[in-house]
Amino acid sequence: MTELNENLLRSIIKEVLTEMEANTGDQPVAFEKQAKTEPAASSDWFKSVGVAQPGNSQDEVVIAVAPAFAESQTTNILGVPHKEILKQVIAGIEEEGLKARVVKVYRTSDVAFAGVEGDKLSGSGVCVAIQSKGTSIIHQKDLQPLSNLELFPQAPLITLETYRAMGKNAAKYAKGESPNPVPMMNDQMARPKYQALSALLHIKETKHVVIGKPAEEISVTL
Repeated sequence: MTELNENLLRSIIKEVLTEMEANTGDQPVAFEKQAKTEPAASSDWFKSVGVAQPGNSQDEVVIAVAPAFAESQTTNILGVPHKEILKQVIAGIEEEGLKARVVKVYRTSDVAFAGVEGDKLSGSGVCVAIQSKGTSIIHQKDLQPLSNLELFPQAPLITLETYRAMGKNAAKYAKGESPNPVPMMNDQMARPKYQALSALLHIKETKHVVIGKPAEEISVTL
C-alpha cells in the first residue's frame, strides 16, 4: 500500500475513533434518525437547489451520488477529485446526445439502493449511482435493487476514462440500445490492498445517511 493510502487510513481511523468516543456508553456510531430540512452544504461547484422531483424527460440520465459525495469526502479511494469524476460521467452522457442531471441521495450509502432512488427520479428511468469512494452502478427502474445493467465494484480500478464510458453506456441504455459492457481491468490484489480503506470510507459515508430525507437536486459547475 502506498504511503498516501497509509496516511489516509490513519486519518480516517482517527476520525472514526473520535466519533465513537464522542458517543455515550457503548453506543455504536450511528447515522441520523430524522430527516434534516436544511440543504446540503455548498461548494463553489456543487450546490443543492432543493428537493429533487421525478423527471419527465426521456432524454435525461440521473447521476445519483452518495451522502458524503463532494462535501465531507471530496475524492474517491485513489484521491481522484469528485469534480473530475462527475465531469467525465456527464461528458459521456452528453456525447450520446442526452442530458445529465445530478441528485444527492441521503437515505442510503449503498450504491445499489442509491441507484434505485436515482432511477425513480430519472425521466428515462436510467441512473448512474456513485459512492464517494468511487464504486458505481448503472441501474434501470424496472430492475430489482440487487440487479443492474452494469456494476463497477472495484473502485481502485475505475479510471476517469471508465467513468466517461460509464456515462456513455448509461445514455445508450436510456435510448433503448444494448451497448457492450464497459471493459474493466482485473487486479486480484486490489481487494486485499484496499479492503481496509474501503471499509473505513464506507463507515465514514454511512455517518451522513439521514433516514427519511429525500434526495436533493444538485447544480454543478464544471
